[in-house]
Amino acid sequence: MQLKAEQLPAHLAKNLSAVYAVHGDEPLLALEAADAVRAAARKRDFAEREVLEAGRGFDWSEFRHAAENLSLFGGRKIVELRLPSGKVPAPIAKGLAQYCANPNPDTLLLVTMPRPEGAGWWKSDWFAALDRAGVIVEVSGVPRAQLPRWLAGRLARHRQNASVEVLAFLAERVEGNLLAAHQEVEKLALLAPEGELAMDTVQDAVASVARYDPNGAAEALLAGDAARYVRVLEGLRGEGEQPTFILFVLSAMLFVLQGALRGQDVDSLAMQHRLFAKPVKAAIQAAVSARRFQAPKVAAAIAHAALVDRAIKGVQASDPWQELIRLGLNLAHGSKA
Repeated sequence: MQLKAEQLPAHLAKNLSAVYAVHGDEPLLALEAADAVRAAARKRDFAEREVLEAGRGFDWSEFRHAAENLSLFGGRKIVELRLPSGKVPAPIAKGLAQYCANPNPDTLLLVTMPRPEGAGWWKSDWFAALDRAGVIVEVSGVPRAQLPRWLAGRLARHRQNASVEVLAFLAERVEGNLLAAHQEVEKLALLAPEGELAMDTVQDAVASVARYDPNGAAEALLAGDAARYVRVLEGLRGEGEQPTFILFVLSAMLFVLQGALRGQDVDSLAMQHRLFAKPVKAAIQAAVSARRFQAPKVAAAIAHAALVDRAIKGVQASDPWQELIRLGLNLAHGSKA
């Protein structure tokens, strides 16, 4: 069974499977999902917990010993297997498949890992075995457009609320960094009383902890939000990100968008151009459905991307960062949004 992270609490309220696997690249939400599984297991008398870090040189016999043997006190236990990479080594993949074929009824296996990597990982034997034996929880980041609502939900846990303007300000300050966003919400719960938060209170309390990534720049362009696009680029530049990687993401997005405008399948195009970010793929589909971009403008942006590449390599006498900004502004001006 496969679930989204937001579906997990309802599942755990009624069921507890023998195997859980939590994967994704959003640390806060992955941690909360794993915590929810542990809490549900403790309520059902899984009193002992054993954690295995499957790093380099990991001996798979350690897992077999932990998973197949009873706890020290003869009760039920949680065995947590932490995989540091989305690339699952062959011995671990084989061992997971073997264990899931006949899981120990007195053991709850909790596997945590980043988003799986490699072609066709969702069809691999180890992933299919986890799916058959228990529950796979996919943890996805919060899209920028949904961040104010997410923050409102977190504030509500502390009986606080905020206006649309305050939530927009808060979202801008914590964009791309949910762990820091959570910490800022917890800080506001300590510093401010229950009820509606004033803008002055939030401005004084909240630090600028935004963390940007190139996918955010792509999402901003697809939404026709030129101001946010420039802000993300400036943030990436300040963080020391290399323009080469930004150009790779933007170019992939443009090629997928161009193909989608011709009626081609977005998922197939994304796989071809190694565009794996689900929010970006969703934004492409939304932009195409809304007829936000015209094919000639997209073609011009792809040509401009080639110019940026030459600037990065020193062949073109111009600043790559300025050219990236020009690329985005020219494309945004071609948007109907």
